Amino acid sequence: MLLLAVLTVVSAGFSMEMNQTSRLLAESGEQCSACDFREHSKQMRLHSIKSQILSILRLEQAPNISRDMIRQLLPKAPPLTQLLDQYDPRVEDEDHATTETIITMATKPNPIAQDALSSCCLFSLSPKIQPKNILRALLWVHLRPADTVTTVFLQISRLKPGIEGNNTRVRVRSLRIDTDTAGAGSWQSVDIKSLLQAWLRQPETNYGIEINAFDSKGEDRAVTSLEPGEEGLQPFIEVKILNSPKRSRRESGLNCDEESAETRCCRYPLTVDFEEFGWDWIIAPKRYRANYCSGECEFLHLQQYPHAHLVNQANPRGTAGPCCTPTKMSPINMLYFNRKEQIIYGKIPSMVVDHCGCS
Repeated sequence: MLLLAVLTVVSAGFSMEMNQTSRLLAESGEQCSACDFREHSKQMRLHSIKSQILSILRLEQAPNISRDMIRQLLPKAPPLTQLLDQYDPRVEDEDHATTETIITMATKPNPIAQDALSSCCLFSLSPKIQPKNILRALLWVHLRPADTVTTVFLQISRLKPGIEGNNTRVRVRSLRIDTDTAGAGSWQSVDIKSLLQAWLRQPETNYGIEINAFDSKGEDRAVTSLEPGEEGLQPFIEVKILNSPKRSRRESGLNCDEESAETRCCRYPLTVDFEEFGWDWIIAPKRYRANYCSGECEFLHLQQYPHAHLVNQANPRGTAGPCCTPTKMSPINMLYFNRKEQIIYGKIPSMVVDHCGCS
């Protein structure tokens, strides 16, 4: 009887230990499974970002621009290096006013300026730019190199329609520039904040501007129509604006980190590094916070959509059930080289996951 009692106690202890071990293994297995699923979600998000950028930019594949080529091209536009130092791809905090720099490249002039095609530039302004939120507005003009040290008179004129179709020009700025080095081109900036504000208050008056930079010989040194070898030297406008805080309704959603043991649908941090992609053709941002969604939806879905949950429970094989997906996304600003080695500014939508939920 004593032996039987001892065996019973040992058996019970062994059974409890086995149950505890099985439970720990099961929990460990669930955690590993969750980690694997999270890693899969992360890789799918990275693949989606690559495909989305190429699709939006209408590229079948990434431009073949090497890092060495980038070094050769970027010095052509030295003002951009100043912009890159303060570049912010997006507004992270919606409750605080932030600044943003917008670059607008020159395009072909309005047909109204037929007699000034060689020296006229038209700029399409972003709707984000408003008269009251402009902190700074600069027009950047590249001057062609001269054979000798010379003085250049840079003239910026605003084009306006005149009587009987004749164009009139209103001088905006006139600068005297002494070139220090012969055989070297240079970038010059002109304050055009007042001009932009006038355009924005009366958009119909935006017919573009005329840019001239005459040297002592009467030759125009301003780059307005690109000649071979002048790619990336066209005029552009740099506008720094103040974004007012946006008071938006806070959507429900969980935020987790990579060490979290949360199994429900959650937003996880993910930093996209374009240099790791080998995408040197993207000038800015080199990296940004993209985030991704991962986790189970049953509990949240039960709370938010009880009827759909009951349907899924009644027919578990007939539906895949709710998925953990982004419920709010926001864009980023991007500065990049296209296939023609021109610097382009653009907005790429749905690049940042702000909230995750079940749908």
